[in-house]
Amino acid sequence: MADSMTQFAAQPAWVRLGSLAVLGAMAGLGQAPFDFWPATILALAALFILYPVIQNARQAALHVWAFGFGYFACSLRWIVEPFLVDIARHGWMAPFALLLMGAGAALFWALAAWLASRLAPGRIGMLGLLLVGAEVLRSLILTGFPWALLGHVWVTTWLAQVAAFGGPHLLTLLTVVCGVAVAMLARRNLIAGLVTLGLVLAMAFVVRSGPEPERTGDDPVVRLVQPNAPQHQKWDPAYADIFLNRLLRLSGEGDLPDLVVWPETAIAYLLNHIEDDLRLLSDAARGAPLVFGIQRRDAQARAYNSLVVMGPGGDVQSIYDKQHLVPFGEYMPGARLLGRIGATGLARNLGVGFTPGTTPGPVQLPGIGAAVPLICYEGIFAEEITYGDTRPRLLLLITNDAWFGQAAGPHQHLAQARLRAIEQGLPMVRVANTGISAMIDAKGRISASLPLGVDGAIDVPLPPALPATLYSRWGDLPVTMLLLLLTFGAYLGAKRDSD
Repeated sequence: MADSMTQFAAQPAWVRLGSLAVLGAMAGLGQAPFDFWPATILALAALFILYPVIQNARQAALHVWAFGFGYFACSLRWIVEPFLVDIARHGWMAPFALLLMGAGAALFWALAAWLASRLAPGRIGMLGLLLVGAEVLRSLILTGFPWALLGHVWVTTWLAQVAAFGGPHLLTLLTVVCGVAVAMLARRNLIAGLVTLGLVLAMAFVVRSGPEPERTGDDPVVRLVQPNAPQHQKWDPAYADIFLNRLLRLSGEGDLPDLVVWPETAIAYLLNHIEDDLRLLSDAARGAPLVFGIQRRDAQARAYNSLVVMGPGGDVQSIYDKQHLVPFGEYMPGARLLGRIGATGLARNLGVGFTPGTTPGPVQLPGIGAAVPLICYEGIFAEEITYGDTRPRLLLLITNDAWFGQAAGPHQHLAQARLRAIEQGLPMVRVANTGISAMIDAKGRISASLPLGVDGAIDVPLPPALPATLYSRWGDLPVTMLLLLLTFGAYLGAKRDSD
């Protein structure tokens, strides 16, 4: 092992950085759709093994940045898909988007490595803890982007149930702990490595034996309707009625459900323009409550991406406006400021986009109960799911993943939805335009789904909810406090050993 570390240190810089980027890409194989979590653990272990030979803080930051770049370039490769919808106009941007996204996200890991090298040089435990802290910051800074967190690699395993106690960041901590433990074993620190792995397995075993949802036999039936409108046709006026008629047909077939759900922006018209035609939608649902996504404008001409709950006769009972918008996708950061400082031409060209909603959920679903509404991007933010004192019956997520193509993006988005269900102990109804639409139970298991790239509808009983989880009560606070305590302890240990 020592010989390998020495040989690595003797290589030219481009070889070291390239090797770490490849290791990072290997770590990305733990994310959906591959879900090969051992690759993530082994790649992290390799990083921790090589880290002690790096000489100073600047070099540590650069080397860990290279590892992070490989990880994010692999995990976020779907970011090119939106630019391929209209290749002639935007296709040239695709490689730059991937490079910038990978390089930018990796800066958080580089900062962690720099701090680790300054606080406790060569200590892999400190690097691991600060990497977890970097993932927390990545989830919050600049509106946050908690996609492809290291903890997401456990979604398809029973270890994912840990999220009910500490959310995605506790899973990330366990991922890093496993990587550190394997590195210890490789460096022949057998006792510490085995004890660490044993603690992880013991925790996983305890949470695996948690309570199961109890079915009552009279669970409401929800119809998930997936129109499969490709993004390049979705807003084409020639196809608007074709997709609407498909939604109406799929909603009206078979037995009468208790609830019908359509995806985000299911209707390619403004709500303001179809208010007189809402009875047509209600008739298709045959009197069952209908949830659908649509855009609308208010009296000040501000645009919203909305979720509508409609009752019999076309009666709009609730409207939820998306609150966490996608930067550059749904609004242009700074466009209003540019207008205020006089750059009106530039501001007008950039556009302001959608306005964030201000009224939180839940929304009431007749005959079912309260639902936490989530529109697309909002489903990736675990810490933003709130609902006051009254516990809701379900999570309700509508999305349009057609932007992401049919590769990694839709699978990773679905994986995060499964974690939200585990964290809250609530079932989730997830309906996507082109897939993957799914009914997810309170343990994050998929009870029924519609695959990518097909149109159709499925009727699925709504699974029962579990009692309120620790995470639903306390959020990220316990894990944040644990992370701070462990980091402070690691610092004191390093300082003591250096004295």
